[in-house]
Amino acid sequence: MPANPKYLTQSVWQRIAKITAAILGGYFVTITFHLALATWFNRANVLMTMAFSGFIVWVALMVIAFLAKSAWKIWAIYLLLSLVFCLFIYLGQTYNPTAQ
Repeated sequence: MPANPKYLTQSVWQRIAKITAAILGGYFVTITFHLALATWFNRANVLMTMAFSGFIVWVALMVIAFLAKSAWKIWAIYLLLSLVFCLFIYLGQTYNPTAQ
């Protein structure tokens, strides 16, 4: 049974933006989140955990990207989260160099 057209995204640009936000944006948020954890906690443990939890978080972020009304808003949220996690990575490497 096909989907009801009124629930589908009509704009091609919105569709492309949602797909790229789901794949790339979700990946960037997942990786920066786990790297931020690795700079503050035991790196080996976090990276081993990332092998499993990273995939789960990435898939969850993909689903959220497709549920969002506006693709540009989800892109903005994902970029903001990635930048915040990058700040945590920088602060972790600056103030906690022993977690290497």
